[in-house]
Amino acid sequence: MIRFIIISDSTGETCEQVINASIAQFDVGAKSFNRFSHVRDVVTLNNIFDKIEKKENTIVFYSLVDESLIETMKKNCDLKGLMCVDVLTPSIVAIERITSQVSKTKPGALRSLDAQYFKRVDAIDFAVRYDDGKDPRGVLSADITILGVSRTSKTPLSMYLANKNYRVANIPLVPETPIPKEIFEIPAKKIIGLTNSPGKLNIIRKSRLESLGLPSNSSYSNVDRILTELEYADSILKKVGCPIIDVSERAIEETADIIIRHLKKINNEI
Repeated sequence: MIRFIIISDSTGETCEQVINASIAQFDVGAKSFNRFSHVRDVVTLNNIFDKIEKKENTIVFYSLVDESLIETMKKNCDLKGLMCVDVLTPSIVAIERITSQVSKTKPGALRSLDAQYFKRVDAIDFAVRYDDGKDPRGVLSADITILGVSRTSKTPLSMYLANKNYRVANIPLVPETPIPKEIFEIPAKKIIGLTNSPGKLNIIRKSRLESLGLPSNSSYSNVDRILTELEYADSILKKVGCPIIDVSERAIEETADIIIRHLKKINNEI
């Protein structure tokens, strides 16, 4: 039986992943894990070692960033005659030398990074699920909802914002399709309307039709049809009372920046 003791100033998952990756190279047989998480002061660390009995086949893995804790850890392991492995320090020292920076010594920094990663994945999944009005109920839990006629960059804008961790739903505005009732159940400040010039939409829609192998002179790209859609969209956006952005001369990044600043303002982040 090999006993692995994990001590961390965060969750200890980093240590456990390193252990599992390492023992996969061996036939170690029976093993046990004893994890102590969120250890951030010397008293707590010493109390843990008071409870640890000296046994054969025991390895202590630790991920600590505070130097006083690391020194205390080493002393306790020496006193108990326990083998110990510092999971983080060699990597931190190497990166300090390469970057000429001093580490932040922030416990749980990796965990914080993981949380941001999963938040982004959730936002992307949300944007896909509630893209193009697939399920209007999504607007009720979205950070922002985008409204606009076809080819005003609703989908690429939603995905760009999702990569910034914002949950975005988008709804197409089509004269023949009633606007979902959910739009009027959320604050207008959580809605953004997009518009474009008739000429730009004509060019974009023709290009879209050609890419699909369809006639470029269909009603979809007809200027009169586009004008009808824009007039309808304008009436809806005014009724909703939301901010409107003209995307005709803007890149996706520029439009996204306007929306992000708007979101920060309404969330009192600035």
